[in-house]
Amino acid sequence: MSVDRVDAVVVGAGVVGLAVARALALRGLETLVLEAETAIGTGTSSRNSEVIHAGLYYPTGSWKARLCVTGKAWLYDYCARRGVSHRRCGKLVVATSAAQHETLRALMAQAAANGVHDLCWLAADEARALEPALACTAAVLSPSTGIVDSHGLMLALQGDLEAAGGLVALACPVQQVRRVSGGFELDAGVQQVTRLGTRVLVNAAGLWAPALAARIEGLQSAQVPQAYFAKGSYYALSGRCPFSRLIYPVPEAAGLGVHLTLDLGGQARFGPDVEWVQPDREGRLDYRVDPARVGAFETEIRRYWPDLPGDSLQPAYSGVRPKLQAPGEPARDFCLQGPAEHGLPGLVNLFGIESPGLTACLALGEAAAALALGEPIPQRLSGL
Repeated sequence: MSVDRVDAVVVGAGVVGLAVARALALRGLETLVLEAETAIGTGTSSRNSEVIHAGLYYPTGSWKARLCVTGKAWLYDYCARRGVSHRRCGKLVVATSAAQHETLRALMAQAAANGVHDLCWLAADEARALEPALACTAAVLSPSTGIVDSHGLMLALQGDLEAAGGLVALACPVQQVRRVSGGFELDAGVQQVTRLGTRVLVNAAGLWAPALAARIEGLQSAQVPQAYFAKGSYYALSGRCPFSRLIYPVPEAAGLGVHLTLDLGGQARFGPDVEWVQPDREGRLDYRVDPARVGAFETEIRRYWPDLPGDSLQPAYSGVRPKLQAPGEPARDFCLQGPAEHGLPGLVNLFGIESPGLTACLALGEAAAALALGEPIPQRLSGL
């Protein structure tokens, strides 16, 4: 079989894969993105809250903290320059009992340590002055939190990639990866398999990144993490929403709680919850929203919006977050696994890229491209 050669291959056309490919193409590499589905961004990238996070929650010095804070600034600038719809609407993180105030103040301290210095503590009456429908005992205002059209963002990234000579190949799953002299050979496709040669390979396959890594010849099994899948369902509000900002409860262990977010048209939706799931025998995930979960949603929402009308929530959609920890274990950081970890020049595996991956996509793209090419990580991303 003949081998078609390119400089770089990125597997996965979600928002992070497209950002990585863009970064490589802008460096002058002929870059090809391989996507198993028939459209870009059909997985985690399009099944989330579409929130631009400020960088409040993540351990100081972690990849999540560094890439979120830097990526947020880059993303706002990029969206403004490229005409991607977005809004810096702000959010309130709310305590609904005095027992949560210590956690809320610790969140402010964590944010400050991460370089987020625009938070504001609000007493209950100050918070209600901003959002009269809100019930809380205190709140923290994050003015730099926003929302973005995730599909518009991905189209802009794809446009940049293609303008730089890159290409996205859809319905082109990777079957096998072999280590060869000077790089890698991939067999990709379904009915007609194409063999590709490349010196740079970035695994940005999201939920399926560990499964792809297991098919890379020469990568030790110890370097392939166990994959865990956390499903989160969303419910849409029928009728007018009385809030103009995002409303988040105090964070939970496995996520950020059932929060209220808005789309760019002002439609409110609530979620996600956390449901640990497994793919079926064919490797498929069930994205159906169970209507029976609505009662638990109503209970959580009424902690901060007691006047939520009855029977006003409708099943909307769900997403699945790629986790590196089992249920009950502490949250894990992004894993950017490069040659320093596995010893294979040109290969980068991106594992556990969940929230704030959308916010951090441009920064993740730069970091992954640098690792793949043996460049130093930019100082503002390295935490040095």
